[in-house]
Amino acid sequence: MRSPSSPSPRPKVSTLPRQKTEASAYLDIYKLVAEKKRLQQELAQVEQRRDRILKRLETLESQILGLEQTAQQLRRNDGMQAPAIAPTNSSQPDAFKTFFLEY
Repeated sequence: MRSPSSPSPRPKVSTLPRQKTEASAYLDIYKLVAEKKRLQQELAQVEQRRDRILKRLETLESQILGLEQTAQQLRRNDGMQAPAIAPTNSSQPDAFKTFFLEY
């Protein structure tokens, strides 16, 4: 077992660029192909999400229009009916007269 005071060996890091070899060229090609594939998959996922969002927005828009039409119909129907007023009988003549108004 090593003592905590002894430093662990560090890997040697070269600041020099790799030599231009056929193997390094193929490695670079592999990295670029892998990144291209990853980005294409990510783009496909983004497009699917975009399609789902657009469909949801269409659904919401149709629901909003339907509810607005329902609200307008209810407003028209309520405007035609006379408001229901139900006065209450009070035993005191000077008391406030209350009534029930239904919207």
